[in-house]
Amino acid sequence: MDEPTSGLDARSAAIVMRTVRNTVDTGRTVVCTIHQPSIDIFEAFDELLLMKRGGQVIYAGPLGRHSHKLIEYYEAIPGVPKIKDGYNPATWMLEITSPLVETQLHVDFAEIFANSELNQRNQNLIKELSTPLPGTKDLYFPTKYSQPFFVQCKACFWKQHWSYWRNPQYNAIRFFMTIVIGILFGLIFWDKGQQMTKQQDLMNLLGAMYAAVLFLGATNASAVQSVVAIERTVFYRERAAGMYSELPYAFSQVLIETIYTAIQTMIYTLLLYFMIGFEWKLGKFLWFYYYILMSFIYFTLYGMMVVALTPGHQIAAIVMSFSQLLELIFWLSYSQTANSNLVEVVLLGFSCSLDIIWACYISSR
Repeated sequence: MDEPTSGLDARSAAIVMRTVRNTVDTGRTVVCTIHQPSIDIFEAFDELLLMKRGGQVIYAGPLGRHSHKLIEYYEAIPGVPKIKDGYNPATWMLEITSPLVETQLHVDFAEIFANSELNQRNQNLIKELSTPLPGTKDLYFPTKYSQPFFVQCKACFWKQHWSYWRNPQYNAIRFFMTIVIGILFGLIFWDKGQQMTKQQDLMNLLGAMYAAVLFLGATNASAVQSVVAIERTVFYRERAAGMYSELPYAFSQVLIETIYTAIQTMIYTLLLYFMIGFEWKLGKFLWFYYYILMSFIYFTLYGMMVVALTPGHQIAAIVMSFSQLLELIFWLSYSQTANSNLVEVVLLGFSCSLDIIWACYISSR
């Protein structure tokens, strides 16, 4: 407990410390820092660890009734003034161990404690408790995590789900932009889906689909970066606490983004498919949906990968703008020499998923 009485009045502080004392009386250990304790609150503690500036220990041991053991230890040091009757032992202790008093007495309380009988007893106790009993075996854990890999994945996924659900601004703006951009492209290319008699008509449709996918896909790649940057800060803290490993976190982040991207793609596909006026056949509609879905997943995971490999989303935005320009040139040249098929699209989605998982794993090591 970190200063549980700070900012409280005397009555509230007494209630808090009474609760702490009741917890200790059940056999539990409570480690607590305290700030300017009163006499009653200081008497509630059993033992004291006192350090001076620099982290050097100057007392580690029991307080005793009415802090008599602490008082006896310091009064035994030559030159230390005696405590007055009714004076707060905590205040007296801090006053006599101040750097000013050390200078006046020409002593080093850390050195005195290191050479004291109390410190020697502490070291003997530590050695005794650290020595295993004959016939006992060392504790062995196959992994530092308390749960198996699948349970970690499940826990991380639900954590990501509630994180997105309780902070809906990101997805609300994403769906709003999806509807606006879908209606915009649908109106620009209204009922052009059946006009395929001329080469220019086919080029118009090709340009429409290329622009529609690129525009919203690039928006997804940019929007996800700030979210991933914030989540990564939380991940560092939870990983340091040994809650889960890197891969379950990466899998869950990819999965939750894929689910929301699939919903986004369905809205976008319905708007474009019916407003542009493509032929209504289930097979063609599903192929249309699948192709846009793989493209959006690629853009989203690409944005996640870039921010995972950079210190923050500001630098990631600069890197992504440059890399997207190279990517645009690559796809333009590729489209002139080859035609995509189902296998290529599947491999594209699979490879970009592996990219983001590997990037999250490497950046978190």
